[in-house]
Amino acid sequence: MCYIKVMFKRFFAWLFGRKKPVLEYNGELPSPNNRIVCKLSLKKGQVYYSVFKDGKVLVRDSHLGINLRGDEPLYNGLMLVRTMTKSHDETWETKWGEEKYIQNKYNEIALYLSETGGKKRLFTLRFRSFDDGVAFRYEIPPQPEFQRLVVADEITEFNVDFNGYAWHIPAYQPDRYEYNYNRSPIYELEHSVHTPLTIETPVGYLLSIHEAALYNYGSMTLKLNQNHSLAADITPLSDGAKAYVELPFNTPWRVIMVADNPIELTTNRMILNLNDPPKDEFDWVKPLKFMGIWWAMYVGEYTWAEGERHGATTRHTKEYIDACERLGIEGLLVEGWNNGWNGDWLQNGPTNDFIHPAPDFDLEEVAEYAHERHVELVGHHETVGYIDNYENQMEEAYKKYADNNIHYVKPGYAGAWMSVQGRREYHHSQVGVLHYQRALELAAKYHIMLDVHEPIKGTGIERTWPNLMTREGARGQEYEGGALFPSHATILPFTRLLSGGMDYTSGIFDVTNSVKRMATTISKQLAYYVTIFSGMQMAADRPRFYEEVQPQAFKFIHDVPVSWERTVPLLGQIGQFYVVARQGRDTEDWYIGGVTNEDAHRVRLNLDFLLPDTIYQAEIYRDGENAHYRENQLAITIESRKVGRMDYLDIWMAPGGGFAVRLKKL
Repeated sequence: MCYIKVMFKRFFAWLFGRKKPVLEYNGELPSPNNRIVCKLSLKKGQVYYSVFKDGKVLVRDSHLGINLRGDEPLYNGLMLVRTMTKSHDETWETKWGEEKYIQNKYNEIALYLSETGGKKRLFTLRFRSFDDGVAFRYEIPPQPEFQRLVVADEITEFNVDFNGYAWHIPAYQPDRYEYNYNRSPIYELEHSVHTPLTIETPVGYLLSIHEAALYNYGSMTLKLNQNHSLAADITPLSDGAKAYVELPFNTPWRVIMVADNPIELTTNRMILNLNDPPKDEFDWVKPLKFMGIWWAMYVGEYTWAEGERHGATTRHTKEYIDACERLGIEGLLVEGWNNGWNGDWLQNGPTNDFIHPAPDFDLEEVAEYAHERHVELVGHHETVGYIDNYENQMEEAYKKYADNNIHYVKPGYAGAWMSVQGRREYHHSQVGVLHYQRALELAAKYHIMLDVHEPIKGTGIERTWPNLMTREGARGQEYEGGALFPSHATILPFTRLLSGGMDYTSGIFDVTNSVKRMATTISKQLAYYVTIFSGMQMAADRPRFYEEVQPQAFKFIHDVPVSWERTVPLLGQIGQFYVVARQGRDTEDWYIGGVTNEDAHRVRLNLDFLLPDTIYQAEIYRDGENAHYRENQLAITIESRKVGRMDYLDIWMAPGGGFAVRLKKL
């Protein structure tokens, strides 16, 4: 305590020693290209910010502060003690991802604030202005009479124009993030919604409000407050508090992405840039393409539970491993291998066993068989949200996988709640955030990579922890069969995918199955491998549909990379269509994917991203004549032609359809 007091006095003396505290303040933080300006003000003891682009207001004066439980709030009676500014410009290399190199360039200002009375508590508001948005966070140092706090809520506003249109999914619902997106005026948002919240502004720009570097804190949702402004609504714990934290503490970054048009928004890298570089070596991390004993259960061919149709048997798994070897697929997911799936598995969460296999599955034998054939097994841990039970077994389970050369795990949290010591907590509360982080760090200890289902949303922490390969976190293809619309895939790139990669479980060729009839064409299934990024990409159907039914179309799944050198979005409108080109990591080949909604769409694609004076073989997989997502899903045309950067591709997408192109350098 004496040490803390001494350090506090030194810190306070340093802050106050040079300049007289300021009671009124107006400042500006321009972006490096000067198009975006964040204006900051201190008036009547309270702090506000606003955001402009090209002189047009995007966010009006918005109040900042934190409400505390059992203490006075941190937003009244403030004075500015000091400001510090800096500029930053670096280019860093990703371990895997949508781009090999990412530029991190911004201007920054830190406002050091103190209360004028009472305990004279200190905190900092740190702002960064990028060419494509603004971010800020609260930083609270330890102080003699202020070493821990209980957050009751944030007073963080995003005072955007009410007449803008938002693309949103509801928060605090039992299916977490797994809902269809709706578009409505901001003034009609009656309940809390998840982020990223993408907004079409009346002045023509696109905004997306999200957060970065979420640790040890409740996830931020958004709602209209009593001032009729969008405001942060932190996911609460079961006792109503938003977070219990020890000081020093930094909140997650509050992020406002800004773009001139929808396509520009899709390559915003602020979320990654606001996270720290890895603190350890992650050279062992490797993206993966994998099949799974999974979809056969959804269509009723196999079961997760033991019995005559049990999918995860030693025999079936070896058959799938052999298929992976024949098809050139690197990995295999095995679901239903462990004890806990018999009966109502959703009720078995307290007793699920993540260490011992079912009687008809020999983990060691299967792992050795896969290892000999150079096929990576993807283990599966379905917790049903009972994280006490999972954490009691987690280290032993990860160690057992590592001892058997299993380096990938798909953990799931399918319950409506997380169960912790008899309490029901939101997946996205501080409890959930802490659990997901413990699992990630423990996985890194055993060199295990994760594909998290029913996750906490992406906030860019995969930059710091590259073994977090992908997440679910939205409706994927398990919702096909009536709960997904063709437009869904044209919304995700502008909303959910702004937060990071998604395991969409692509590549279903059995599109006409009566149990899970897809609302897509075959070509659109191929397009997903380009339009929906994921560090682990699944070829989700059964092997026979790749080998016997559509072997020519499967060639694209075999060829398409998982990690990319460059990403160039070409065309798109939210909810209508989306087309993107990506260059394979460390190759000179390019891939293009396009998807459309319920309407047919024709696109003319310039190829000026290709190398000059170079010829490419274009392998085109497109919707066949009269293709339709309801009436003629299997119609596909595969053709080839030579192209260069001065050429263009004219491609028709059927209703609910799409296309995929490989551009192979000759």
